[in-house]
Amino acid sequence: MSRANKRCHSGQRLTEIVLFLVLAVSYAYTFPRWADPNQNSRLDMVFAIVEDGTLRIDKYVANTVDYARVGEHYYSDKAPGVAFLGVPLYAGLKLVLDQPIIEGIMSRLEENTAFKATLRPEGTGLLEHKVRFALAQIFLTLAISILPSALLGVLIYRVVARLKLNQWSRLSIALGYGLLTPVFAYAGAFYGHQLSAVLLFAAFHLVFILQGQPSAARLALVGLFLGYSVVSEYPAFLIAAVLGVYTLAKLYQMGCWRRLVWVVLTAGMVGAGLMAYNAYVFGSPLDLGYSHSELWQSQHQAGFISLTRPHWQAIWGITFSPYRGLFLYSPFLLLAIPGFWLWWRTREMRSEFWLALTSVLALFLFISSSIMWWGGFAVGPRYLLPMLPFLALPIAFTFRRWDHLTGFKLLIAALFLWSLVVVWGLTLAGQAFPSDAILNPWLDYALPNWLAGDIARNLGTLLGLPGFWSLAPLLGIIGMIGLGWYAKVGRLHAS
Repeated sequence: MSRANKRCHSGQRLTEIVLFLVLAVSYAYTFPRWADPNQNSRLDMVFAIVEDGTLRIDKYVANTVDYARVGEHYYSDKAPGVAFLGVPLYAGLKLVLDQPIIEGIMSRLEENTAFKATLRPEGTGLLEHKVRFALAQIFLTLAISILPSALLGVLIYRVVARLKLNQWSRLSIALGYGLLTPVFAYAGAFYGHQLSAVLLFAAFHLVFILQGQPSAARLALVGLFLGYSVVSEYPAFLIAAVLGVYTLAKLYQMGCWRRLVWVVLTAGMVGAGLMAYNAYVFGSPLDLGYSHSELWQSQHQAGFISLTRPHWQAIWGITFSPYRGLFLYSPFLLLAIPGFWLWWRTREMRSEFWLALTSVLALFLFISSSIMWWGGFAVGPRYLLPMLPFLALPIAFTFRRWDHLTGFKLLIAALFLWSLVVVWGLTLAGQAFPSDAILNPWLDYALPNWLAGDIARNLGTLLGLPGFWSLAPLLGIIGMIGLGWYAKVGRLHAS
């Protein structure tokens, strides 16, 4: 490798590390929301398994509305993948939390005026078991959602690099995806959407970069990722199925389609595990927890587990409405529309074109067929998160076509600024995600909370910084990372 190539390689690796750090710090800075029934449902299952040796969440069910009732017992009604990953992690954390450290933490929190200002006056205040629950939530979210989501940004950066985009465009796409879409809200939450997105795109990346005879281990990992994406979020099966066909097509082109057996084997093993769980808890391998959601029976019994057909209210709601409109929250994603057209005209990467288009359309039509399309308390259409990495691919073709134009750069700056105001404004406002009863969350929830200085609990809050001043350290950290990267890259180019 020549000296120039070594400098280029070092620069790319440095950029990927910086990208990972910026995303990870941005996601981790704000703590996961307390008293979130969706997150609590999964955490309850983790606690029940580790603390009590059972799948029943009877002891914890009071903190969630997302539960399944079977006989006289209660279970999480969520896809179990996230909770299963959390079990060994919490088992290790428990060894630390069982030491006499909680009292010291509570003492410091009780003396922190900025932190106490984020608690509800009518709430219970600081209780030892709630602090323990919150610490577990923070740790598990970091390991299962935050770090994988930051890695996903790097994978997107690597894939679009194959299209010969300049560094500005590659970083714009990766950072735009990670920080200026609802991904920013859910990468730091104990939900299943982002984990599924990571697993799906990681499986795609493993197949996309295949060269020569693929190893059994690599293909088995692809199957594991595809299977576990579904165990973590059931609608992911649509994109997983498309990726299965894509993998078969790639292997067929390489003359080794029979090696698909390794993908099928591991995906099948994961599927068998899910069916065993369903049979044990709900009585049938194909019986999901949603069928037993005691508080949501009317919704889940409409159509097929809440699915009917695509309807206008949902289509408008998840695209352009102030309520949950993806393109109103993150208008730069609209660049995918000309991107698909430009991609088609280039005749490049035909298999990947159909993969991206089919994945996006399949999940979009699926969610627009649900009578629960808005997703409860939420920032944007959270059910669409697994498709968003694939929506980033056509955007790369839009950048490649016009990124040399000053007008295009100004357009990108305007779209990014809008997305920053809306997405960060909603994600960081208040101590809960916006209620589904609020039809214009930005005007009627985010703005009032910002004006009142009610900002989501974060690391700055622990430092005693109140309101929006608590975000100052985050901006400082990101600024220092960026300046350090700029200086290092400059030295590499000068050497």
